[in-house]
Amino acid sequence: MPTVDLRGILDVPLHRFLGVALLDEADPCAGICLQVGENAHNNVGILHAGVVAALLDVASYLALLPHLGRGESAVTHDATVSLLRGVATGRRVELRGTVLRRGRTLAFLRADATVDGELVATAQLTKSVLQPR
Repeated sequence: MPTVDLRGILDVPLHRFLGVALLDEADPCAGICLQVGENAHNNVGILHAGVVAALLDVASYLALLPHLGRGESAVTHDATVSLLRGVATGRRVELRGTVLRRGRTLAFLRADATVDGELVATAQLTKSVLQPR
């Protein structure tokens, strides 16, 4: 189980503002979900691309947590996001991360966003693993 305070991740002001929740309280690393509301949509009423990118990053970090050692953390230093289709207000988006490879100083991840099982966005991320001081 991760040594990071998972509640602290959800308590980030942006995440609270958007209404981000864990997919599974029993398995916090399984991912997050978002009911797309007014706080998350753009001027044409669909999910804002920046919100999608930010939450794909969060989902990838949650997936990485079990792979981090005591005192380690990680920060994103590269991310590529592909938006495949718009998501209307009122829809529920599920975001899940996958660790592709964890090295000593780098971790390579993928994160996907789906609505009703259909892929709506995907990201490839590289995180720098920070060692304890």
